[in-house]
Amino acid sequence: MIRFLFKGLMRDSQRSLLPVIIVAAGVMLTVFLQAWLTGVMQEGIEFNARFNTGHLKIMTAAYARDKDQIPNDLAITRAMELMDSLKRDYPGIGWAQRIRFGGLLDVSDTSGETRAQGPVFGLAIDLLSGNKDEISRMQLESSLKKGHLPRKAGEILISEEFAGKLKVHPGDQVTLIGSSMNGAMAMYNFRIAGTVVFGTSAMDRGTIITDIRDAQLAIDMDDAASEIVGYLAGGFYDDPKASEIRSHFNTAHSNPKDEFSPRMFTLREADEMASLIDYSERFSSILIAVFILAMSVVLWNAGLLGGLRRYGEFGLRLAMGESKGHIYGTQIYESVIIGIIGTIGGTIIGLGFSWLVQKYGFGAAGMMRNAAMMFPSTFHARITPLTFYIGFIPGLLSTVLGTLLSGIGIYKRRTSELFKELES
Repeated sequence: MIRFLFKGLMRDSQRSLLPVIIVAAGVMLTVFLQAWLTGVMQEGIEFNARFNTGHLKIMTAAYARDKDQIPNDLAITRAMELMDSLKRDYPGIGWAQRIRFGGLLDVSDTSGETRAQGPVFGLAIDLLSGNKDEISRMQLESSLKKGHLPRKAGEILISEEFAGKLKVHPGDQVTLIGSSMNGAMAMYNFRIAGTVVFGTSAMDRGTIITDIRDAQLAIDMDDAASEIVGYLAGGFYDDPKASEIRSHFNTAHSNPKDEFSPRMFTLREADEMASLIDYSERFSSILIAVFILAMSVVLWNAGLLGGLRRYGEFGLRLAMGESKGHIYGTQIYESVIIGIIGTIGGTIIGLGFSWLVQKYGFGAAGMMRNAAMMFPSTFHARITPLTFYIGFIPGLLSTVLGTLLSGIGIYKRRTSELFKELES
């Protein structure tokens, strides 16, 4: 029976082509919207994780209390020993030391007098060891605007906007004026290797990036780090897994009575990220649910109208002796076939568009120009397991439901009324 109905649908394009196109279009939009919203919401969270919070972050308890003030006198000491322990105990996590520091960046003229000066936020990461994890994580190669990445000690990257304010270029020498880990004044000369565009005004206003060994030397933090960040395998935050690792680490290494003992925090516990994560999940779920409902109504109506237009055909089939139950059953079978074909086609097309946006992204630099929070300038879709089957909700269920409701009219009308529809 199904094979017979399938052949009939394929041979009668007027009966099958338009419904399949409508179903495929609705499913395509549903699939793409789900992937797009998931990617946009996740992008902001992961952007903050890459530059700031990590999926996991280790600080001393004292540093964590006043972390907004960057109190490097309370930083982690014997950092390499702790790093070795982390790599041994949690091999699936990507660990990295970082130093955050602030100060003034001074630019001198040819006579040695200050020509320009500006407040600066510094971030020290692993740039020169040969391990490119941090370079890739922060997308420094693609963000490079002028010059090159640091190739030797004493070279830094500076944000393009900040370089424009100070009127400096790659190759120029600048002086960092700040405070050491012990509270003394620190001055250190750097040479600009290149300029970068981070894509968020929070960092583009005044940021430099240097190798962590240069920062340790500049502000007297030998074998010390402001924080150690960890990134879960797969590149996306998993709260249950992160919470499990945090609990295990804190039990083994953290001493509540020692404010200088290391303490691990999850991304959810850092910088009010819990509210952002919860908001993102709820907001995307509500939008997706509303859109699925709208698509379901559209496809339900399509199935309903498709059934109502065929009452003349049903009258002819009744005149030939076919029972109402058999007509109703074949109508449902046909809607299932149309729903499956349209859903599969729409899902494939939607996944194609989603993959393109996931790979290349969608530029939103203009919208993020004055953002106070850290958000990327390019948003990407994200294909998840849900993306592969979410289209079946409006594509198959709604189409079949519309057919079920329209088919009830066959039982409500008398056979003579159906004959009259045939005659008209």
